[in-house]
Amino acid sequence: MNQQLILDLGHRVAVDRVDFLVSDCNVQAVEWVDRWPDWPARALVIWGPPASGKTHLGHVWCAKSNADYITAKDLRAEDAAGLRDRNAFLFLDDADQLAGDSYDEEALLHLYNYMLETDGALLLAAEKAPAFWPVALADLSSRMKALQGVGIAPPDDRLLAALLEKQFLDRQLRVGEEVVNYLVPRMERSFVAVSKIVAAIDTVALERLRPVTVPLVREVLDQLVT
Repeated sequence: MNQQLILDLGHRVAVDRVDFLVSDCNVQAVEWVDRWPDWPARALVIWGPPASGKTHLGHVWCAKSNADYITAKDLRAEDAAGLRDRNAFLFLDDADQLAGDSYDEEALLHLYNYMLETDGALLLAAEKAPAFWPVALADLSSRMKALQGVGIAPPDDRLLAALLEKQFLDRQLRVGEEVVNYLVPRMERSFVAVSKIVAAIDTVALERLRPVTVPLVREVLDQLVT
């Protein structure tokens, strides 16, 4: 019996500002990034659910400000002065992962203080607003809660449809409008669900060498919920 060899060649994800999909749930966050450098303070936090575009917006801000992208892991590995020497502007992704550990909280406090004291700028991304971070260090808690911030809400129907179309396109999958219209009212209403569903449809379509149609999508959805 012949077996089809499936090669996962990956897919290109567009991350330019023009590729970011704007809807009511994220327009305020987009406006804040677009306002740079006209921020009332030199630090901003963007929070929202996983896969909601926080990192995408952070990279857009990096391109606008020539900032460096860092993660919690980078902050643990290098002191605030060392990071500041790399760049006056920093985007710290998953900042809330540093809450709850005394060493990590000290590192974040030192970075925040050092960046602002040396005329730098800091953009933070997190899943929740700072008021909900489990911060034990009082000085850090007060600074994070005082940050200018903006949230991204779960996607509405319009954005779900646009995200599906974009992610199908990122994977070079051609789908008709009827496929998207079938998916939107039947899928979980989250950013993560979009990626999961599109990946599953891509895999099945490739395995069977079939186009993406409503019957195929129906079958994939049934498999995902069972």
